[in-house]
Amino acid sequence: MSIDRSGPIPLYYQISSLLETAILAGDLPSGSRLENEVALSERLGLSRPTIRRAIQELVDKGLLVRRRGIGTQVVHGQVTRKVALTSLFEDLSGGGQHPTTTLLSLGPLEASSSVAAALGVDKGSTVLHLRRVRLADNVPVAILENYLPEQFLDLDREQLEQHGLYQLLRARGASMRVARQTIGARRATGEESQLLEVDKGGPLLTAERTAYDNSGRAVEYGQHCYRPDLYSFEVTLVDK
Repeated sequence: MSIDRSGPIPLYYQISSLLETAILAGDLPSGSRLENEVALSERLGLSRPTIRRAIQELVDKGLLVRRRGIGTQVVHGQVTRKVALTSLFEDLSGGGQHPTTTLLSLGPLEASSSVAAALGVDKGSTVLHLRRVRLADNVPVAILENYLPEQFLDLDREQLEQHGLYQLLRARGASMRVARQTIGARRATGEESQLLEVDKGGPLLTAERTAYDNSGRAVEYGQHCYRPDLYSFEVTLVDK
């Protein structure tokens, strides 16, 4: 790195800009690990607070992510999801990232009052429940929990680990035409912080969605949470 130690540009900003240029140019590809703060500060002859601030600048931009037990790693950047009827798998693939899935649970479940109301089925009727962690370039981005009507009970683990949920539903003739979605935020639970590799009690984005087909029947109901440093929603507002 070429650093101007006597110029007016702050040292942390110079380091941050050089690293950002290397990431965007592909010299530091996705998945690359940075040296730890101590090693980097010693090699460059700079203070740890300077290095820490430079790295934090790129974490805030979604270009780096801190992973417990692994260190600081390069990612493609924050996923900006337009509020449209697409799946996270499709958004990641369309953004040039490689989505993978860890399936946490899969099986039939008796519908609770809230799930039954969302899917338009009787309370206690059988639905398919699945819970997954979605990763982008091996970095966890979201925990996805979904409930599906009984006609999808035969979805299996291999299908769900290799494909997006909406891909599988469309392949079975389901047509998601409209959805009702609520976006919010809350603190991460202990389990969520481990799965998403974030601080316990740290902030998470949330989305609750029910998708309907052409006839108005519910196709799926989901409760999802996302890392806010790697994910955001984009909404277009139009004046009436």
